[in-house]
Amino acid sequence: MVSLRDIENRIKSTKKTSQITKAMQLVSASKLTRAEMNAKAFVPYMDKIEEVVGAIASATSDSGHPMLVNRPVKKTAYIIVSSDRGLVGGYNANIFRAARRAIEERHTSKGDVKIVAIGRKGLEFFERLGYEVVESLVGVSDHPSFDEIKSIANRAVGMFTEGEYDEVYLYYNHFISAISNEVTEKKLLPLTDISSASAHAQYEFEPSAEAILETLLPQYAESLIYGAVLDGKASEHASSMTAMKTATDNASDLIDSLSLQFNRARQAAITQEITEIVGGVAALE
Repeated sequence: MVSLRDIENRIKSTKKTSQITKAMQLVSASKLTRAEMNAKAFVPYMDKIEEVVGAIASATSDSGHPMLVNRPVKKTAYIIVSSDRGLVGGYNANIFRAARRAIEERHTSKGDVKIVAIGRKGLEFFERLGYEVVESLVGVSDHPSFDEIKSIANRAVGMFTEGEYDEVYLYYNHFISAISNEVTEKKLLPLTDISSASAHAQYEFEPSAEAILETLLPQYAESLIYGAVLDGKASEHASSMTAMKTATDNASDLIDSLSLQFNRARQAAITQEITEIVGGVAALE
């Protein structure tokens, strides 16, 4: 039978845990506010650059730029945006499950798959499964700047144009609300779905549409990766906040249950003592 002291110690330790999870919930809520603002503020830029790239691509449909041309697929890269830390609920598990399912459906050999991991959890997960991680970035800040991911984005795009792999998919959690996000798959390269975008827009190109496209296409692809990281960070903080709130609520329920158990055990002990005293008095009479 569990002693009163053991129950009391469990109540104390659970209260301390509850205080920690509550503090972590508040920290995540604070980070979420700014992360959500960053993600939403980036949307108008992405909409505009997509409009411009679409207009230029339409004007140079026969340019044959390697980032716009489908080619036979021998190797595929998967950019996985995950977190560096745990305690974020199903945030990472959902991304890994979706990416792994797609990889296993598309490929029969792990040698056909290259992983670009943004986030420690993604790096560890795919290395553990035996996939080749060609690039990785860990320690991304809670509110990342473009400079933080520019290098890995540039290398990921560069390896595609150099022919090290033939298509690129991007996996991340799209932020919907503080309590909702969804795993998103985006085919990053080749950019085959932008040529018809904003076809009504009229631009004059100087020095030429081809020269602008040569510079703008890599920037557009890199911006897509950065936008996914911003979106993922907002989802990460939201998932962390939700997970810590759930942990705090569960701790409160456990404290209530333990307190009830403690009171019942104490009442039983008191009743036992009274019974023993009455029995002792009766024996003396």
